[in-house]
Amino acid sequence: MPGPDVSDSYKTALRLPAYRGRMTPRFDAIGMVASDMAASVTFYRCLGLEFPEGSEKQPHAEAQLPGGLRLMLDSEEGIREFAPEWQPPSGGGRMSLALLCESPAEVDSVYEEMVGAGYGSGLKPWDADWGQRYASLLDPDGNDVGLFAPLPGAGQ
Repeated sequence: MPGPDVSDSYKTALRLPAYRGRMTPRFDAIGMVASDMAASVTFYRCLGLEFPEGSEKQPHAEAQLPGGLRLMLDSEEGIREFAPEWQPPSGGGRMSLALLCESPAEVDSVYEEMVGAGYGSGLKPWDADWGQRYASLLDPDGNDVGLFAPLPGAGQ
């Protein structure tokens, strides 16, 4: 008697999906293209992300994020190795990363430290109507990187 992976006709193998059932994609990583890999790796290291030593010289680099996600950076040259027609987008950024800080004071101090180191400012720290201390920085490619922390007494 044939096994379960053979069709009823006994002539052809039953074609099952390679994943043996329903595929469930899961959110695993955020990928960004860097025009200057060294500048981008340095920026994100200043915000506490840990990239392996030498990442600034590679066409692809990853930092493990809390909760199991990864931030992946690819150089423009690295992207063009498999997509030669790729061009950087024009106009403003369409994505933002948001980094939770320990306190409203940390929002202010991280913002001041990064702007003082020469990185771009998106929005100066302020108390937002939605109950957070909020500020934003610009990474070397102009991507918005928000800094936030719940305000005391805010129902979050």
